Amino acid sequence: MNTQEVPQEAFDWYDEYAHGLMDRRTFLAKLSGLVALGFSMNMLSASLFPNYALAEQVSFNDDEIVAEYTVFPAPKGHGEGRGYLVKPRKLKGKAPVVLVIHENRGLNPYIEDVARRLAKVGFIAFAPDALYPLGGYPGNDDEGRTMQKSLDKAKIEQDFIAASVFLKAHPLSTGKLGAVGFCFGGYIVNMLAATIPDALQAGVPFYGTPAAPALRKNIKGPLLLHFAEFDERVNATWPDYEALLVAQKIDYSAYIYPKVNHGFHNDSTGRYDATNADLAWQRSIDFFKEKLS
Repeated sequence: MNTQEVPQEAFDWYDEYAHGLMDRRTFLAKLSGLVALGFSMNMLSASLFPNYALAEQVSFNDDEIVAEYTVFPAPKGHGEGRGYLVKPRKLKGKAPVVLVIHENRGLNPYIEDVARRLAKVGFIAFAPDALYPLGGYPGNDDEGRTMQKSLDKAKIEQDFIAASVFLKAHPLSTGKLGAVGFCFGGYIVNMLAATIPDALQAGVPFYGTPAAPALRKNIKGPLLLHFAEFDERVNATWPDYEALLVAQKIDYSAYIYPKVNHGFHNDSTGRYDATNADLAWQRSIDFFKEKLS
């Protein structure tokens, strides 16, 4: 059985489980029901749960980048944050900066790799870890999800606002700031667009829900938004959000990628769709190059 043969409901259940709408016991019980129908639990697990060895497109010791962990002040958040800073090794002068924002489980290897991909094409990328106040990403997504859920969401948001300020003011920054985020990180990009609209020159949310309604009037854009056709939960929020962007004459583009699931850009799971992920990523890079130049 390959991942294309995994029933769509299994991906839907995983999405509910990963976003706190279904507990682990119920999720595994539902998968067991598929096993009774002849599906292999090993194959189902391999298709749904991340394998971060698959997600490394740019090695951490690639000779074209320089990576380090660094702290930043977050006085309105948890006091101090920490993130993964990646720069082009042969950078001459300054470069545009891009904040990379993880899902609802902390700074995992996939997100670090995304930061390295950005540095490979000339940006300075910074990926904060919302779990730093609790010691950082624990090495597995289940524990990371539980840890992130235990933190005050408002303080997490302030941590990412502080990270944006820190990155934009970096000595090697041109002062042009972009942000890309995935799932929860997509929400954070939308939140930044609504809370620091003058500081953010380009926002790219992947399957992210919009900011609180009271904040949306502040958005200035530009935005490039990516959605997955089978992601009913997030897509349900898009019509109202798009209507507001149109009404406010925001510079935005949006794409709904066909026959893919929430998380299709994440190459560590069976939800990954290489063709659409590559297309969405190239559009994102082109967008950043245009808006941050």
